[in-house]
Parts: sequence; structure tokens; C-alpha cells
Amino acid sequence: MTSTHGVNVEQLGHAVEAITEDPETGRFRFRAETEWTDGLQCVTAIDDFDQAGERIHTREFHVEGDEPEQILGKRTAPNAVELLLAALGSCLSVGYAANAAAMGIELSRLRFELEGEVDLRGFLGISEDVRAGYNTVTCTAYIDADASEEELAELRDRVETTSPLMDNITNAVPLETEVVSERRGGRNVEKPRR
Repeated sequence: MTSTHGVNVEQLGHAVEAITEDPETGRFRFRAETEWTDGLQCVTAIDDFDQAGERIHTREFHVEGDEPEQILGKRTAPNAVELLLAALGSCLSVGYAANAAAMGIELSRLRFELEGEVDLRGFLGISEDVRAGYNTVTCTAYIDADASEEELAELRDRVETTSPLMDNITNAVPLETEVVSERRGGRNVEKPRR
């Protein structure tokens, strides 16, 4: 087994080959189920996913959500926009580790500082001129690696052009919403938002 900083480079190469030869094996459907618990708190369960149409059962994870006291929460967990930053940091960490290994770059340390600015006037419906979500997101990657500045620039480019979370944040993703009244059994489907 050829491993670079814990990433099995041989297995990574086999995965790339397999998906190149049979693109269907690279198709995944992930899912999450969020349930409101109390106040502004919720818990999201993440368990199985589909790969190439086959259901894969794995370990179940629970992610809690809440709001700061300043936004009427109890601060028992991060809020959704903080979890988005965490998801982006996680995605970039995976991308840097995998791509560095594929490029033969040995990482000693890797960390990300992420920040986002939100104006609650959008979320609270006070102003239609203010976005409900982040106005800006910044990310700084700190890397200790045996690589030149040119190699790090190439690594950054590879990661940022292939990061699913960067793609989801910087490009509109069609979103379909549906509301189901469990009390009455009725169904209300909204058109996809673009």
C-alpha cells in the first residue's frame, strides 16, 4: 500500500480508474433527515446513501443545530450558517489531503479559517434588499508541506475547481421544496427555485 499522510494513493488511483471506466459508479445520492426538537434546536440524522443506485448502509451520525442566545437560541450547538462553514472546511480538507497525496506532496499540517457575514435583516424579512444568507465568505488555508509555492498554487487550483461545496456555494443549485401536512395528509409542492 502506497500511503501519503494517511491517504492510500493506490486506492485513490483505482477509484479514479473505476469511475473513468464506469461513470455510474461515481454517482452518489446523499440524504439527511432533520427533526426539530425544541425552541430553535434540531437534530439531523445522517445514515445511508446510494452509490450507482445501490443503497449503502453505514454508521449513523447526528448533527445538532441551535442558534446563539442573541438570535433567540440556547447556543447548545452551532447554527446552520456555521455548519455550512464547517462543511466547506471539511470539503476543502478532503480535497487538499487527497490532491496533495496524488501530487506527491507530504502534508505536515493543514487547517482552514473560515468566516461569513450575515445581515439578519434579510432572514427576518425586514429588508428585501438584503440577502437572507451570507454576504461574503472568506477562507484562509494554512499549509505546512514539502512543496514549492508553484506546487501549492497548483494544489489550490485543483482543489478549488473540484470541491463540491465550493461549487454548491458559488453556483446556483436547483432546489425543490415540498410541504406535507401530516395532520391532514395533504400535499403542497413548490416549484424548483433557481
